[in-house]
Amino acid sequence: MGSRTQSKVCAHCGREFAWRRKWARCWDQVRYCGERCRRSSGRLDRALEDAIRALLRDRSGTICPSEAARAVERERWRDLMEPARSAARRMADRDEIVILQRGRRVDPTGARGPIRLGRGSAFPAA
Repeated sequence: MGSRTQSKVCAHCGREFAWRRKWARCWDQVRYCGERCRRSSGRLDRALEDAIRALLRDRSGTICPSEAARAVERERWRDLMEPARSAARRMADRDEIVILQRGRRVDPTGARGPIRLGRGSAFPAA
């Protein structure tokens, strides 16, 4: 009964997801919120995370996830906005960066609307 109220954070998209009946026997091994996240490619994710790191290393302030998306794909950056936000959520989960709204730190799993990204406590040294 207790496991039904539990939730986890998806290893790919960084969003919180709740226990489902189909995971009753394997809840301890579940890492992804769904099939789409489980099958996703890692190349784009790594490129976005690297772009976020590089932009933050070059700046003293914060950046917008759209800047990382533009750094990876100049033409189709709008298509990369959700993957960029997912990369930011994963990095925030590792304390590499912080996610801010209106200048205040917010929970990455529940952030809706415009966000800014800043350096976290585990941000890699230059």
